[in-house]
Amino acid sequence: MQRVKPWSQACENNREPILRVLRDYFTTPGTIIEIGSGTGQHAVYFAQHLPHLYWQPTDRQENLPGIAMWAEEADAANLLSPVCLDVTVQPWPVSRAAGVFAANTAHIMGWAGVEAMFAGAARILDEGGRFCLYGPSMIGGLHTSDSNARFDAMLRARDPASGIRDVDALQELGEHCSLRLIDDRPMPANNRTLVWEKRPGNAPF
Repeated sequence: MQRVKPWSQACENNREPILRVLRDYFTTPGTIIEIGSGTGQHAVYFAQHLPHLYWQPTDRQENLPGIAMWAEEADAANLLSPVCLDVTVQPWPVSRAAGVFAANTAHIMGWAGVEAMFAGAARILDEGGRFCLYGPSMIGGLHTSDSNARFDAMLRARDPASGIRDVDALQELGEHCSLRLIDDRPMPANNRTLVWEKRPGNAPF
């Protein structure tokens, strides 16, 4: 049976606005770890447009074949083969990174998963490395749009541990992991890209 290459309209819509942010913060040559690469569309697009970086897609095992299909078709020298990564399982399959990127992950996983993602990102980041997190966020306990409020209600009805996260809670979590929030960039479709920088210090284990 022939496998169908996965595809997401949202990835097509948000890739260029996200790329503009990544160009501002992933300026130093090195390896970027993408957490939750999903279909693989982002990995291909960002690798092609950021040739000074090696882009490492990761996801759960069941999503790796689809990501590999995108990577093989793109044939980009700086796009690495996808590897299995569950943020809650230590050790991670990567030990060092110049940067970490994740899109639409924090609201899908439970809070324990968000904590594990931040702690893991902090452990592998070089000092001064950036962690860019894209997706919907609450501000001061309030949703930024009615559509986000409806989306959050749907997420929590499906899994009470999931849901749209508040920027303040994420900022506090980052501080605990030696990650300093340096940018909060509004994005189209009521999303944001939050950018943290690794400070001197150790992430919690």
